[in-house]
Amino acid sequence: MNTDLQIFLVASPGLEPLLADEARERGFKTVEPVPGGVTITGDWPEVWRANLSLRGAGRVLVRIAEFRAMHLAQLDKRARKLAWAEVLRADVPVKVETTCHRSKIYHAKAATQRIETAIREELCATISPEAALVVKARIEDDLVTISLDTSGEALHRRGHKMAVGKAPMRETLAALFLRQMGFDGTQTVVDPMCGSGTFPIEAAEIAADLLPGRSRSFAFETLASFDPNRFAALKTHAPKVPTARFHGSDRDQGAVGMAQKNAQRAGVADWCSFTRKPISDLTPPDGPPGIVMINPPWGARIGERKLLFALYGATGKTLRERFTGWQIGLIAPDAGLVKATGLGLEPAGAPVDMGGTKVTLYRGIPG
Repeated sequence: MNTDLQIFLVASPGLEPLLADEARERGFKTVEPVPGGVTITGDWPEVWRANLSLRGAGRVLVRIAEFRAMHLAQLDKRARKLAWAEVLRADVPVKVETTCHRSKIYHAKAATQRIETAIREELCATISPEAALVVKARIEDDLVTISLDTSGEALHRRGHKMAVGKAPMRETLAALFLRQMGFDGTQTVVDPMCGSGTFPIEAAEIAADLLPGRSRSFAFETLASFDPNRFAALKTHAPKVPTARFHGSDRDQGAVGMAQKNAQRAGVADWCSFTRKPISDLTPPDGPPGIVMINPPWGARIGERKLLFALYGATGKTLRERFTGWQIGLIAPDAGLVKATGLGLEPAGAPVDMGGTKVTLYRGIPG
């Protein structure tokens, strides 16, 4: 079995160092942050483990080939020489996605067709636009890199959050934002605008050391290299019992109900509480100061910007008066709105793309 696979962990630009830190903590080898993600090396079980255990990775790609091609005929010839049967199964449909940059081969659709034909004729596999298994080809400066998307559905789809509200926070982003706040599983987390409960649920899962991919399937389970017994052994994992508690509230009863159901599906309901209340009624839970995580409405997302200044101002007033000593993490695309809180929050890192909008995690501790 190949022990030196080149593995790429996809991350939102701006969060690569945080994902690299997580990968190192999980014991992965030769971890290197690069634009758009993190590279690691390992064998196929390490690919499975990356999908199963990394909270911040959006996808896990495995490079299976790299070669030069100056024209389509050359691409066709070299694609046919690849040992497709070592990685793909003839009975599993596949689709190919291609991008071209600064290359003599500039027509992505034509390149896709050549690679699809090579797989269909050399492996006798079915090519289908609906296939869950994706071969990704990137042609840049005439260098063809072929990778497999071993995840299938994006990894933020843990399999627990069936109910979501407006503008939901992705679990992968929530995990990395919590890491950016210094969350290690021991601090209380409060989210006063919790929506479907992503921050409290993710915090509870981290505290319990639950495997994020424990409840879902992956594309690598349909590859020729997959060993179900070895993968089952990787999933054998004893969780911890958190000492901290994780609280969410929202003025929308429907959101609170969604969050409660999502926590139950995730198996963390015993450590989470969700209540209906406006921000003005927010009070800190018993115990030492912890972390407040807020993903409030943005002007471009839910309401008009000018109408949100009062909300941000009221939020800041509540936190200044009642949450002295707590760490505050607020996610927003608009520094003006953040300033309106009066909390003196500063950017914790680079802006991050979230649903097409560049947002920043602002962080601080009220005096």
